[in-house]
Amino acid sequence: MSTIKADTVSNLAGSSTTSMNNVVNGSAKAWVNFNGTGTVAIRGSYNVSSITDLGTAYYRVNFTNAMLDSNYATQGTSTYYAGVSNIGLVVINSPSTTSVALSTIYSATQGFDSPDVSVAVFR
Repeated sequence: MSTIKADTVSNLAGSSTTSMNNVVNGSAKAWVNFNGTGTVAIRGSYNVSSITDLGTAYYRVNFTNAMLDSNYATQGTSTYYAGVSNIGLVVINSPSTTSVALSTIYSATQGFDSPDVSVAVFR
């Protein structure tokens, strides 16, 4: 396996550069897109080993490689019904170095199993 070492990255014209720290720190450390209805199934992911179904509207995203700490940022989206533009919310709970729990809701108190959930983790 080869290693590339660089302080900056630039475009082909050389007119735009960025620090490698921006690239590394600005990249998602984990992400997942999954079906949260019936038998939970991952459609695509990075650094996510599995999803645990904890009950209606409640899931745990398990990381393949642990985070440095639990001080990471998360972003999540869900749909209320497949193929319909209704938006569901993702509420993040209990972040740890090995996983993060989340709930999918479509009103202040109504939880639902979403057919389309996406979560990204940034550190």
